[in-house]
Amino acid sequence: MPLHKYAPKVWDALKMKQGIFARLPKHYLKSLEKKDPTPVHWRPLGVEYRANPKTGHKERVQDVPIPIFYPPHSQDGLWGGEGWISGFRYANNDKLSTRLRRTWKPQLFKRELYSEILDHKFTITVTARTLDLIDAAYGFDLYILKTPKEDLNSKLGMDLKRAMLLRLARKSTELYPDDPVKREKVYEKYKQFEVLEEEAEWVGLTLEEAVEKQRQLEHKEPEPLFKDCVDNLVQELYIQKLTEPHLTEK
Repeated sequence: MPLHKYAPKVWDALKMKQGIFARLPKHYLKSLEKKDPTPVHWRPLGVEYRANPKTGHKERVQDVPIPIFYPPHSQDGLWGGEGWISGFRYANNDKLSTRLRRTWKPQLFKRELYSEILDHKFTITVTARTLDLIDAAYGFDLYILKTPKEDLNSKLGMDLKRAMLLRLARKSTELYPDDPVKREKVYEKYKQFEVLEEEAEWVGLTLEEAVEKQRQLEHKEPEPLFKDCVDNLVQELYIQKLTEPHLTEK
Protein backbone atom coordinates (compact mmCIF):
# COMPACT_ATOMS: atom_id res chain seq x y z
CA MET A 1 0.00 0.00 0.00
CA PRO A 2 1.60 3.31 -1.09
CA LEU A 3 2.44 5.81 1.59
CA HIS A 4 1.96 9.53 1.09
CA LYS A 5 4.04 12.29 2.55
CA TYR A 6 0.92 14.21 3.55
CA ALA A 7 -2.49 13.02 4.70
CA PRO A 8 -5.19 13.15 1.97
CA LYS A 9 -7.30 15.56 4.03
CA VAL A 10 -4.68 18.31 3.62
CA TRP A 11 -4.12 17.83 -0.13
CA ASP A 12 -6.54 20.57 -1.12
CA ALA A 13 -4.94 23.05 1.26
CA LEU A 14 -1.45 22.23 -0.02
CA LYS A 15 -2.59 22.48 -3.63
CA MET A 16 -3.58 26.12 -3.09
CA LYS A 17 -0.02 27.00 -2.01
CA GLN A 18 1.80 25.99 -5.17
CA GLY A 19 1.69 26.35 -8.93
CA ILE A 20 -0.96 28.42 -10.65
CA PHE A 21 -3.22 28.21 -7.60
CA ALA A 22 -0.75 30.26 -5.56
CA ARG A 23 -0.70 32.93 -8.28
CA LEU A 24 -4.44 33.60 -8.08
CA PRO A 25 -5.34 37.07 -6.73
CA LYS A 26 -5.29 37.35 -2.95
CA HIS A 27 -8.83 38.74 -2.80
CA TYR A 28 -10.08 35.70 -4.72
CA LEU A 29 -8.21 33.25 -2.49
CA LYS A 30 -9.73 34.97 0.53
CA SER A 31 -13.21 34.49 -0.94
CA LEU A 32 -12.63 30.72 -0.95
CA GLU A 33 -12.43 30.61 2.84
CA LYS A 34 -15.37 28.58 4.14
CA LYS A 35 -17.84 30.40 6.37
CA ASP A 36 -20.92 29.12 8.16
CA PRO A 37 -24.16 30.25 6.51
CA THR A 38 -27.00 31.85 8.43
CA PRO A 39 -29.11 29.04 10.00
CA VAL A 40 -32.34 28.51 8.05
CA HIS A 41 -33.78 25.11 9.00
CA TRP A 42 -32.70 25.19 12.64
CA ARG A 43 -32.37 27.73 15.43
CA PRO A 44 -29.05 27.85 17.35
CA LEU A 45 -29.28 28.01 21.13
CA GLY A 46 -26.47 30.54 21.35
CA VAL A 47 -25.43 29.39 24.85
CA GLU A 48 -23.17 26.68 26.25
CA TYR A 49 -25.25 25.98 29.34
CA ARG A 50 -28.92 26.13 30.29
CA ALA A 51 -31.14 24.99 33.13
CA ASN A 52 -32.93 21.69 32.74
CA PRO A 53 -36.69 22.52 32.68
CA LYS A 54 -37.49 19.50 34.89
CA THR A 55 -34.68 19.42 37.44
CA GLY A 56 -33.47 23.01 37.31
CA HIS A 57 -29.87 21.82 37.19
CA LYS A 58 -27.40 23.52 34.88
CA GLU A 59 -26.43 21.31 31.95
CA ARG A 60 -24.14 21.69 28.98
CA VAL A 61 -25.76 22.06 25.55
CA GLN A 62 -24.39 22.50 22.05
CA ASP A 63 -25.66 23.63 18.67
CA VAL A 64 -26.00 20.73 16.23
CA PRO A 65 -26.85 21.93 12.71
CA ILE A 66 -29.34 19.91 10.68
CA PRO A 67 -27.64 18.28 7.67
CA ILE A 68 -28.97 19.96 4.52
CA PHE A 69 -28.54 18.70 0.96
CA TYR A 70 -28.43 21.22 -1.87
CA PRO A 71 -29.23 19.51 -5.20
CA PRO A 72 -27.30 20.66 -8.30
CA HIS A 73 -30.30 22.50 -9.77
CA SER A 74 -30.44 24.72 -6.67
CA GLN A 75 -27.41 26.53 -8.14
CA ASP A 76 -29.56 27.67 -11.07
CA GLY A 77 -32.04 29.46 -8.80
CA LEU A 78 -32.24 31.49 -5.61
CA TRP A 79 -33.46 29.28 -2.78
CA GLY A 80 -32.66 31.69 0.05
CA GLY A 81 -30.50 29.16 1.89
CA GLU A 82 -33.19 26.44 1.89
CA GLY A 83 -32.42 22.88 0.81
CA TRP A 84 -33.51 19.28 1.17
CA ILE A 85 -33.75 17.70 4.62
CA SER A 86 -33.74 13.92 5.02
CA GLY A 87 -35.35 12.24 8.01
CA PHE A 88 -37.98 9.79 9.15
CA ARG A 89 -41.69 9.89 9.91
CA TYR A 90 -43.98 7.43 11.65
CA ALA A 91 -46.65 5.66 9.63
CA ASN A 92 -50.11 6.98 10.51
CA ASN A 93 -48.42 9.36 13.00
CA ASP A 94 -48.13 6.47 15.41
CA LYS A 95 -44.82 6.32 17.30
CA LEU A 96 -45.27 2.59 17.77
CA SER A 97 -45.44 1.99 14.02
CA THR A 98 -42.63 1.60 11.46
CA ARG A 99 -40.44 4.58 10.69
CA LEU A 100 -40.47 5.64 7.05
CA ARG A 101 -37.71 7.63 5.40
CA ARG A 102 -38.80 11.01 4.07
CA THR A 103 -37.22 14.03 2.38
CA TRP A 104 -38.61 17.51 2.98
CA LYS A 105 -38.18 19.87 0.03
CA PRO A 106 -38.90 23.61 -0.18
CA GLN A 107 -41.75 24.80 -2.33
CA LEU A 108 -40.41 26.41 -5.50
CA PHE A 109 -41.86 29.18 -7.64
CA LYS A 110 -40.96 30.83 -10.94
CA ARG A 111 -40.85 34.58 -10.51
CA GLU A 112 -39.83 37.46 -12.75
CA LEU A 113 -37.32 39.71 -10.99
CA TYR A 114 -36.07 43.03 -12.34
CA SER A 115 -32.56 44.39 -11.90
CA GLU A 116 -32.06 48.16 -12.02
CA ILE A 117 -28.32 47.86 -12.47
CA LEU A 118 -28.56 45.42 -15.37
CA ASP A 119 -31.86 46.83 -16.67
CA HIS A 120 -33.13 43.33 -17.31
CA LYS A 121 -35.90 41.02 -16.13
CA PHE A 122 -34.88 37.53 -15.04
CA THR A 123 -37.20 34.54 -14.65
CA ILE A 124 -35.74 32.72 -11.64
CA THR A 125 -36.74 29.76 -9.48
CA VAL A 126 -37.18 31.03 -5.92
CA THR A 127 -38.66 30.03 -2.58
CA ALA A 128 -41.06 32.00 -0.39
CA ARG A 129 -38.11 32.80 1.90
CA THR A 130 -36.19 34.32 -1.03
CA LEU A 131 -39.07 36.66 -1.79
CA ASP A 132 -39.22 37.68 1.88
CA LEU A 133 -35.47 38.38 1.87
CA ILE A 134 -35.77 40.49 -1.28
CA ASP A 135 -38.53 42.53 0.36
CA ALA A 136 -36.45 42.89 3.54
CA ALA A 137 -33.49 44.15 1.47
CA TYR A 138 -35.77 46.66 -0.36
CA GLY A 139 -35.10 45.29 -3.81
CA PHE A 140 -33.61 42.52 -5.93
CA ASP A 141 -30.29 44.27 -6.60
CA LEU A 142 -29.76 45.10 -2.93
CA TYR A 143 -30.52 41.52 -1.94
CA ILE A 144 -27.92 40.16 -4.37
CA LEU A 145 -25.26 42.74 -3.44
CA LYS A 146 -25.77 42.59 0.33
CA THR A 147 -26.06 38.82 0.75
CA PRO A 148 -22.72 37.03 1.28
CA LYS A 149 -21.67 34.09 -0.84
CA GLU A 150 -22.39 31.45 1.82
CA ASP A 151 -25.98 32.70 2.24
CA LEU A 152 -26.74 33.09 -1.46
CA ASN A 153 -25.42 29.55 -1.99
CA SER A 154 -26.15 29.90 -5.70
CA LYS A 155 -23.96 30.01 -8.80
CA LEU A 156 -26.62 32.07 -10.52
CA GLY A 157 -26.69 34.51 -7.61
CA MET A 158 -22.92 34.98 -7.69
CA ASP A 159 -22.91 35.38 -11.48
CA LEU A 160 -25.53 38.12 -11.10
CA LYS A 161 -23.45 39.77 -8.37
CA ARG A 162 -20.36 39.76 -10.61
CA ALA A 163 -22.33 41.28 -13.51
CA MET A 164 -23.74 44.00 -11.24
CA LEU A 165 -20.34 44.85 -9.74
CA LEU A 166 -18.76 45.05 -13.20
CA ARG A 167 -21.50 47.38 -14.37
CA LEU A 168 -20.96 49.61 -11.32
CA ALA A 169 -17.17 49.55 -11.74
CA ARG A 170 -17.25 50.42 -15.44
CA LYS A 171 -20.17 52.85 -15.19
CA SER A 172 -21.17 51.74 -18.65
CA THR A 173 -23.26 54.16 -20.71
CA GLU A 174 -25.15 51.13 -22.06
CA LEU A 175 -27.36 51.44 -18.99
CA TYR A 176 -30.37 53.60 -19.89
CA PRO A 177 -28.57 55.12 -22.92
CA ASP A 178 -31.48 57.50 -23.57
CA ASP A 179 -31.80 58.65 -19.96
CA PRO A 180 -28.42 59.73 -18.51
CA VAL A 181 -30.11 61.29 -15.47
CA LYS A 182 -31.69 57.98 -14.47
CA ARG A 183 -28.38 56.22 -15.14
CA GLU A 184 -26.50 58.50 -12.75
CA LYS A 185 -29.18 58.04 -10.09
CA VAL A 186 -28.78 54.26 -10.28
CA TYR A 187 -24.98 54.46 -10.05
CA GLU A 188 -25.25 56.82 -7.10
CA LYS A 189 -27.81 54.59 -5.36
CA TYR A 190 -25.48 51.57 -5.38
CA LYS A 191 -22.21 53.49 -5.00
CA GLN A 192 -21.45 51.86 -1.63
CA PHE A 193 -21.00 48.47 -3.32
CA GLU A 194 -18.44 49.63 -5.89
CA VAL A 195 -15.15 47.72 -6.12
CA LEU A 196 -12.29 47.86 -8.59
CA GLU A 197 -12.99 46.25 -11.94
CA GLU A 198 -9.96 43.97 -11.49
CA GLU A 199 -11.58 42.61 -8.32
CA ALA A 200 -15.13 42.45 -9.65
CA GLU A 201 -14.03 40.22 -12.54
CA TRP A 202 -13.20 37.41 -10.07
CA VAL A 203 -16.34 37.55 -7.91
CA GLY A 204 -18.28 34.30 -7.90
CA LEU A 205 -15.91 32.32 -10.14
CA THR A 206 -15.49 28.66 -9.35
CA LEU A 207 -11.95 27.46 -8.74
CA GLU A 208 -11.89 25.87 -12.20
CA GLU A 209 -13.07 29.12 -13.83
CA ALA A 210 -10.52 31.16 -11.86
CA VAL A 211 -7.63 28.87 -12.86
CA GLU A 212 -8.64 29.10 -16.52
CA LYS A 213 -8.86 32.88 -16.25
CA GLN A 214 -5.39 33.01 -14.69
CA ARG A 215 -4.03 30.80 -17.48
CA GLN A 216 -5.41 33.17 -20.10
CA LEU A 217 -3.89 36.17 -18.32
CA GLU A 218 -0.49 34.50 -18.19
CA HIS A 219 -0.62 33.10 -21.72
CA LYS A 220 1.56 34.90 -24.26
CA GLU A 221 1.74 34.08 -27.94
CA PRO A 222 5.31 33.04 -28.87
CA GLU A 223 6.98 35.55 -31.15
CA PRO A 224 8.83 34.22 -34.23
CA LEU A 225 12.62 34.38 -33.99
CA PHE A 226 12.95 36.33 -37.24
CA LYS A 227 10.89 39.15 -35.71
CA ASP A 228 13.53 39.68 -33.03
CA CYS A 229 16.26 39.66 -35.69
CA VAL A 230 14.42 42.23 -37.80
CA ASP A 231 13.81 44.46 -34.78
CA ASN A 232 17.50 44.30 -33.83
CA LEU A 233 18.61 45.08 -37.41
CA VAL A 234 16.29 48.08 -37.63
CA GLN A 235 17.59 49.35 -34.30
CA GLU A 236 21.22 48.96 -35.41
CA LEU A 237 20.61 50.78 -38.70
CA TYR A 238 18.85 53.59 -36.83
CA ILE A 239 21.78 53.99 -34.43
CA GLN A 240 24.29 53.87 -37.31
CA LYS A 241 22.39 56.60 -39.12
CA LEU A 242 22.46 58.81 -36.04
CA THR A 243 26.22 58.36 -35.55
CA GLU A 244 27.20 59.08 -39.17
CA PRO A 245 28.80 62.52 -39.72
CA HIS A 246 26.60 64.91 -41.67
CA LEU A 247 27.79 65.55 -45.23
CA THR A 248 28.57 69.18 -45.89
CA GLU A 249 26.94 70.76 -48.88
CA LYS A 250 29.26 71.57 -51.76
